[in-house]
Amino acid sequence: MDVTKFAIPEIIFGRGSLNYAGQCALRLGARKVFLVSDSGIEKAGWVQRLMDILKKEGIEWVYYPGVSSNPRDFQVEQGARFYRENGADVIIAIGGGSSMDTAKGVAIIASNGGRIRDYEGANRVNRPLPPMVLITTTAGSGSDISQFCIITDVERAVKMSIITRTLVPNISIVDPLILETKSETLIIQSAVDALAHAIEAYISTISSEFTCMHSLKAIDLILRYLPRAVETRSMDFLEKLSIASTAASMAFSNASLGAEHALAHSLGGHFDMRHGVIHPILLTAVMRFNLDHAETKMAEIGRVVLDRTVGSPRETALAGIDRLDAFFASFDVPQRLRQVIDEGDRQYLEQICRMAVNDACNLTNPRPASWQEFLQICEEVW
Repeated sequence: MDVTKFAIPEIIFGRGSLNYAGQCALRLGARKVFLVSDSGIEKAGWVQRLMDILKKEGIEWVYYPGVSSNPRDFQVEQGARFYRENGADVIIAIGGGSSMDTAKGVAIIASNGGRIRDYEGANRVNRPLPPMVLITTTAGSGSDISQFCIITDVERAVKMSIITRTLVPNISIVDPLILETKSETLIIQSAVDALAHAIEAYISTISSEFTCMHSLKAIDLILRYLPRAVETRSMDFLEKLSIASTAASMAFSNASLGAEHALAHSLGGHFDMRHGVIHPILLTAVMRFNLDHAETKMAEIGRVVLDRTVGSPRETALAGIDRLDAFFASFDVPQRLRQVIDEGDRQYLEQICRMAVNDACNLTNPRPASWQEFLQICEEVW
């Protein structure tokens, strides 16, 4: 086995683990916390709950609510100025991927200066970041575990991938109880996001034994428990989705992703769409695109999805992909691009595909895609 690395934060997992946020901040030397979240988490009561926990520990905080879905570069840069002006030290974010990516972007600029676009790509952050505690309110984005940060460059209308070991937070808090306040739509979108993470990490050209076992476990848990979680809202099943998301995050953070995420980033940046909306449309099409270059691994994914093998490895792989199509169809989610993009906007697909080729995730796909191949995939799923 080749030499490999496996970077993850300290993970505090379990029902009620949010209550340890203040103690975690103190361990990191917090005197004034820079707290990041959004209006949806505020309305659900979790921001106030976190403030109460910090107050109980005698920790001051300053609150930055400047988070939107698909966080913008200017929001991150405003946040960094706010961080410096208030003399904050430890950063705590509570929310989904948008809140946590905003916090990561703030951390980068606060310690390294410049603009967030300066750090697009891999390993371009040179100075250490402020300590970070990230508290996920979804079971999907993985930003609380990963060394990825996704920020929208407004001028180019593209989601930038920033990838560096320093973006792995000091502490991740995963409290499944928070999922009780999530809508059915968000639970589905988050789980599908985690499923895409697990599948692309598994077939990545830089996957390892460490990442692959987490990928396969995540795939199995999501296929088994997402339908039950949606139907019953049982905490037992929601907790399984939290475990699956954490496993998928550990996998993709260390193995990276692939062409599906490269294209999803460009589509999402241009049309301002949530990640979880795009995956049921693109994922199986990209899996078929990759099949000839990753047949053995695709067959293993098929075995997990089907819970059995059927005929040859290729037949098992294809049957697994078909089963995933049926799995997505069992939920009320779009499976064609025309369901989320107006016909008049179809003209932008070539421009979007030309952008996707340069996404860092395309580098670790088993079959790096050209812009023409990306466009062909978009046409297939239109």
